[in-house]
Amino acid sequence: MEIRLGIQHSPREIVVESSENAETVSQRIAAAVADGSTLELKDDKGRLVIVPADRLAYAELSTEEPRRVGFLG
Repeated sequence: MEIRLGIQHSPREIVVESSENAETVSQRIAAAVADGSTLELKDDKGRLVIVPADRLAYAELSTEEPRRVGFLG
């Protein structure tokens, strides 16, 4: 799953590739925003990303879909 995080006053977004369940990540994001704490996400390579939840502008969770090959018509 790809997680895109927008940070306030930052032109770049943070992209994290994770094998975690979308429901679990969504609940962790909501809890961090509600508490005003930090959001901690671990990617597939073991890197830890820590973001202050009060600086989070948006979070986009997308599941991987297989690419379609061929022509329409």
